Amino acid sequence: MDDFYGSDFLTIVDEEGTEYELEVLGTFEYNGAVYYAVIPADHDEDVLVHLEISILKSVEEDGESILCVVDDEQELQAVNDLMMDALYSDEDTEE
Repeated sequence: MDDFYGSDFLTIVDEEGTEYELEVLGTFEYNGAVYYAVIPADHDEDVLVHLEISILKSVEEDGESILCVVDDEQELQAVNDLMMDALYSDEDTEE
């Protein structure tokens, strides 16, 4: 996993044209695909513990890389497990 708790930001636009700015906590690969762990960029630092992390998958569409929600529950669980393992292994190495 690359740079967990980084300070990269990205803006995505939904199907209705609404823009969302997200903070990228980390990127990682699973089964040849790239996934992003993100939170809203405008989060309150005091409630960071209670934020829900979203996982988005990078896919190619018409020659363009786009981010989409992971619909498959098994895939989402596997990616979430990888993310949590990476997060906690980083904490273990800091001690």
